[in-house]
Order: sequence, then C-alpha cells, then structure tokens
Amino acid sequence: MAAPPPPPPPAPAPAEPAAGGLEALEGLALDTVIAKAGARHAAALACASTRLRAAAGDDALWRRFCADDLVLDAPVDPEGRPLPSFKEAYKVWLESFGMYPLPLVRRVKYFWSSLKSWLSDNFPEALKTLSKGVSEAQIQSAEDDLGFKLPMPTKLLYRFCNGQLPFSEDLSENVRMAPLGIIGGYFVYDHCINVHLSPLEQIVEETKEFYREYNDRGVFNTMKLVVVATSWYSPKTFLLNCSDGELYVGTINLPDGQMLPCVPKSLIRPTNNDMPQDGLLLWLEEHLRRLQNGMIKTRMVKTSRYISLFPEAPPLCTSAMTNGVKVRASAVFAPEHPDSWRPGGRHTYMYTYSIRLSVPEACMLGGVYYSSCQLYSRHWIIRWRDRVISDVNGEGVIGKYPLLTPGQEEFVYESCTPLPDSPGSVEGSFTFVPGKLGRPEGKRFEVTVAPFPLEKQEYIF
Repeated sequence: MAAPPPPPPPAPAPAEPAAGGLEALEGLALDTVIAKAGARHAAALACASTRLRAAAGDDALWRRFCADDLVLDAPVDPEGRPLPSFKEAYKVWLESFGMYPLPLVRRVKYFWSSLKSWLSDNFPEALKTLSKGVSEAQIQSAEDDLGFKLPMPTKLLYRFCNGQLPFSEDLSENVRMAPLGIIGGYFVYDHCINVHLSPLEQIVEETKEFYREYNDRGVFNTMKLVVVATSWYSPKTFLLNCSDGELYVGTINLPDGQMLPCVPKSLIRPTNNDMPQDGLLLWLEEHLRRLQNGMIKTRMVKTSRYISLFPEAPPLCTSAMTNGVKVRASAVFAPEHPDSWRPGGRHTYMYTYSIRLSVPEACMLGGVYYSSCQLYSRHWIIRWRDRVISDVNGEGVIGKYPLLTPGQEEFVYESCTPLPDSPGSVEGSFTFVPGKLGRPEGKRFEVTVAPFPLEKQEYIF
C-alpha cells in the first residue's frame, strides 16, 4: 500500500510591501517628489500608506502649495480669517473656488493684491472705496437678472472685489470734484472724465437701463452687453460683451451703436489649453502695469487726488529743455468727447493733451540768469499722417500767462484737438519773456515743445 503524500507546506506569512517607489525615498527627496506632484496628487498619496500620509500632510509642503497655487503667504480663508494650518487653508480655498481653474484664481487674486498694494502706497483714498468680494450665489442671482452668463474671468474678479462703492451725493465737495475712480481720467475745459469700476448691483441696474434706453434701436439686440465701468460727470461707458469677452468703450454716438474695442482682440480668445481670459481682466491688468511702471500717476485737482491718464513716460510723453524751461507733453484719445463723432457718418478722432511747464533750476538766456520768466504766446503745428493740418499762433494758453520761477511745481494745462483719423502729432514752441510781461528783463526767447503723438492705442482707457 502506497504511503500517503506528505502534507502541503504551511502558507507563507504575508510579506511587507517591497521597499521601492516612493516608499524607498527618504526626507528631502520624498518631500521634493510630493511637492512637484502638486496638491491634488499629494492628497491622493496620503491615502496610500501611513508613511506617505505623514509626508503628504507636512504643513511646510502645504505652505508651498498655497504660495504657488493661490499666492497665499498666511493660512487664511478667502475672507482673510486665520485658519489652523496651510493644509486647511488650501482645502477651504478649493471648496470656495474649485469651480474655477486654479491658475485663473491665482492670476485674479494676484491682480487684486497688486492693485491694492499700489493704491495703499499711492492712492489710499481710493483703496477705501473697494468693496469685498461677492459670493457665487450673488453672481448667479445677477446672471439670472441679466438673463445671461458673465465670462468666467469677470466672475472671478467680482468674487475677490465687488468694484467700487457706489457714488453718493452725500460725499464732500472735494470728493465730488474727483471721486476716486480707480481707472481715472482727465479734465479738459468742462469735459471731466473719472472712471470707476462698477459694483455688481450697479452693473445689473445700469445694464437694464442701457437696454431700456437703446433696445428700440435694435443695434444691440444680438449682443450680451453689460456696463462694467462708467465716468462721473461727463459720460464715458465701458461695456463687456459676455458672448465673446470683448470690452468696448462707447463713442459719443453710442446710441447708434458706435463702440470701439478697448483690448487687442488677438489676446482675448484662448487657443489650445490656454487660460480663459476676457477683455475686462486684460484691460485691468494693463492698467495696473501702467500704474506700476509710472506711465500714469496720480495728480491733484484742487484739494483732491485722481489718477491722470495722461502718459508720464516716453515714448508717449515727450520732454524738452530750452533756456532752463522744461516742457513735457502727452495726449489721450477721447472717443466719448462731444466733438469726436459727427452726424451723417462723418467723424473725427478727438484727443485731449496735457502740457506741463516748469523751470527746474533757473531760467538762463545768453549766459544771464533770471529769477523768473512768463509765457507770452504759443505756436502749434498739428500733423495728420505727416501732413500739416493746423498751424496756430496765439497769445497765452487757455487765457492764462503763467509765471514760472525756479523749483516751483509744474504749471499744467489741458486742451484738445481733432484729427480726421489716427495717427498724428503735435509740436511747436512757446515764447517767454525773462522776468515778467509787465517788467521784462531781457529779450523774448523761444521754448521748444518736442513732438508728441496723437494715436489711438490698442488699449483704450
């Protein structure tokens, strides 16, 4: 009889996972890999093992994720309230903004942080007019009232900041003179422009009013326009087309449908996997760049400050020094000006220009220094496409004869001129008298005004 087969060997005990892959990494190497994987992958790795959970839960790692993805340098929620950790902050932000691409969230948050920083340093009065952001529910309610959706970048802009506080007639006389618009403007004769970014509730109200006023003309029926920025005093209106994201400025003939694009169209439509963007976001970012690089600055009008849109740096601002007198000059395209567009299809381009006169150190003529000099007359040559269309001589400037002394603030005056089209330029000279007109201390002398451009820029503010 055959012997029974031997019993099978006992089953081997379960083996520990092989020391390979991420489990084989230590310290800095593991931290680096998880950091490069990103926040979403780090959260997934935390479910793989106890060891990876500990590594992926390190708050220093989440500090980096918060900085890279959300421009957060402290663990706070979207309202600025402190949270116990960066990991918790990332989670809260993701819950609040997870419906948007995080790179776009980061971009919009960075824009508002940068603008508020500039305003804090240069224009704190205007900073106080910015409102805290709205909720997603408020945006959806506004879209229901409008009857269409807002572009994603615009919705994010308002999630972080609800524009500027509505203008109140109760403000002081000085504030009414220049009511702190963060876009700014210009003052020429009785044409006063100062543009503010509208809060969401004002967008809804003014957009409804816009369609009530113009809908019977039929020119805007196919466009989903919203009024996103307006000027106090003289009207100037910026409209966002929610169908394609383009931003427009209305001309004086806006009731007939005349609008001009404010942002290069080529930048608005993303290609492939590019980040979503619209005209309003691009426009505001360009405005911030001009503020940061000093192309535009604040200026005083009476006792109030406003953002002047007249360029302050070359090539748009030119400068010339003659016999100790310095002349700086620049211009702004003003499509909303009453003289810009005429009935019957004829139109001109209207430009406002700013002339700044000063004597930085001393007025000198023929080796002789004078304590002052006074403007007597002006000579302007205005060109359009290299053709002289105006050659003007006249006494004074806007009825004034400024007396300049060394070291005093610039004498500034604004005026305007039409062109048949763009581009063009202005150049010329001023005649000054050393001393004073009533008591000249020498012969009259000429002061050069270097040619400055009259051009419709790609970005219109």
